[in-house]
Amino acid sequence: MIPKSGPSVQVEPWQQALSSAFRNLGSLHAWLGLEAPDATAGRSAEDFPLLVTRHFAGLMERGNPNDPLLRQVLPLAAEQTPVSGFDTDPLNERDFSDQGLVRKYAGRALWIMTGGCPVHCRYCFRRHFPYAEHALGPRRIDSALERVAADPSISEVILSGGDPLIVADEHLKSICARLSAIPHVRRLRIHTRVLTTLPQRITPTLIEALAGFRGALVVVTHINHAQEIAPETRAACAELRAAGAQLLNQSVLLARVNNATPVLKALSEALIDAGIQPYYLHLLDRVAGAAHFEVDEPEAQKLMAELTDQISGYMLPTLVREEPGARAKTRGPPPPTSAP
Repeated sequence: MIPKSGPSVQVEPWQQALSSAFRNLGSLHAWLGLEAPDATAGRSAEDFPLLVTRHFAGLMERGNPNDPLLRQVLPLAAEQTPVSGFDTDPLNERDFSDQGLVRKYAGRALWIMTGGCPVHCRYCFRRHFPYAEHALGPRRIDSALERVAADPSISEVILSGGDPLIVADEHLKSICARLSAIPHVRRLRIHTRVLTTLPQRITPTLIEALAGFRGALVVVTHINHAQEIAPETRAACAELRAAGAQLLNQSVLLARVNNATPVLKALSEALIDAGIQPYYLHLLDRVAGAAHFEVDEPEAQKLMAELTDQISGYMLPTLVREEPGARAKTRGPPPPTSAP
C-alpha cells in the first residue's frame, strides 16, 4: 500500500504525483476545458470514484470530450443503466479467490495484492471487487507465499491488483526475494498500468527490487491507444528491458477508443517502437457499468482481418476473451489471411 506521509516517511516523486491526481470530476472537466458534467455522470463518479494522474490527463486533447484517453477514465451517465449480461463479477473470480490468491489456470497463481491503482479505468473488470477483504499486510503476505511454496505445480506467480507496482518498494523487494527462494517458481509476471499513467514509478529502487527475482521476469503493460505512449513511457520501458524484463502488452477493444483499424495499427507500431510486444487484444469483460464500451465479436474479427493485411505478423496481438469458469482464455479464430 502507499505509505502515509509523515516526519519519518520519505515521500517519493511518484507518490507526490499520485497524490495530486484528479479525483474530482468537475476539476478534470475544467482543466480540460470541457462543459461541466451532468448530475447522472456525477453519480457514476460516486459509485466508482474518478482517479486519473495528471501525466495521463496531460496526454489528452483539451476541449475534446471524445478524446480516446479521456473516454477510458471519464464517468458517464451510461454507467447507471443496467444491461442484461453485465454483472459485478464477470469472471467469477470470487469463486477462485482465497485471501487474494486466485487459482484459476493450471501452473499459475494470480495474487491480487492491492486495490490501489494510478487510474480508474471505467471498463475495469474489477471495479466492483471487494478489495478491502484482500488488503495487503504481513500476515497475508506470509499466507500467500506459504501457499505458493506448498504447491509444486505453481511455476508462475502473477502480481495483479489494482496495480501491484503501487505497492511499496520494501514489500516488493521482500516478495521477489522470497519467491526466488521457492524452487518451483520459475517465472514472475506483473500486470501494470503505471508505464503510461505514472511512469515516474519506474525508479532505480523499484528496478532493484524486481531484479531480486532469480527467474524470468515478464511485465505486462495495459495500453489501449498509441497516444498513451509518451517519451517518459519509452524511457521507463528501456529501464525495465535493461533489467532483463520481457515486456508484453494486453489491450482491451473499446468502442470509440480503439475500434478502428488505423488506430489498432498505430498502437501495434507504437508498442514495437517502445520495445513492447503486442500480446492480447481482449474483448470486453462484461462488468456492470461498462456496456457502452462493448465491441461485438463479428466487428472484432473484421478489425483483426484488416489489421492482418496491414502490419507484419509479429506485430499482431491475439484476439481473446475470458469466460466465467473457463480454465484458459478463448482465442478468436485466426484471420482469413496471414501476414508475412
